[in-house]
Amino acid sequence: MKATLWSVALAAALSAGTAVAASVDVGGAAMFPEKNIVQNAVNSKDHTTLVAAVKAAGLVSTLEGKGPFTVFAPTNMAFDALPEGTVQNLLKPENKQQLVKVLTYHVVPGRYTKHDLENLIRKHGGKARIKTVEGGMLTFMMNGPQNIQIQDSSGGVADVSTYDVIQKNGVIDVVDRILLPK
Repeated sequence: MKATLWSVALAAALSAGTAVAASVDVGGAAMFPEKNIVQNAVNSKDHTTLVAAVKAAGLVSTLEGKGPFTVFAPTNMAFDALPEGTVQNLLKPENKQQLVKVLTYHVVPGRYTKHDLENLIRKHGGKARIKTVEGGMLTFMMNGPQNIQIQDSSGGVADVSTYDVIQKNGVIDVVDRILLPK
């Protein structure tokens, strides 16, 4: 009888551990793989500027769509590093087209995990290029054995700080810099 109770308790503990491992904490909030990109992103305290920008650009329904998409999601600190007034200017209705261009440059079609990106980088001799939804290219390269960097077409480089936040319709990777198209 004791062995059966221990088995049941162990199974419950292991399944609870599995459920916790299935979500990733981003910006103080759990990101659940059964939710879509927008449903998860709105809960992250580190991505309030990104969420506001996605809403202003009219991209909510796109990022709630089937996908799959891989989103390189800049943090509030990344937006804060832009020259003063840039974000406020981009959020104006008359600049919606430019905002859409910047945001869709952070999205690539398909589901790319860290493992997928590392394989592409190795396959292409140390640098891999992927076309964004905006139409520009992002270049991916390793920075040491565990870190992937992303170079935009303007020469800026972002580090990925959180990998593989799996979503119902794709993947989110958190980046520390705004990626800028030409």
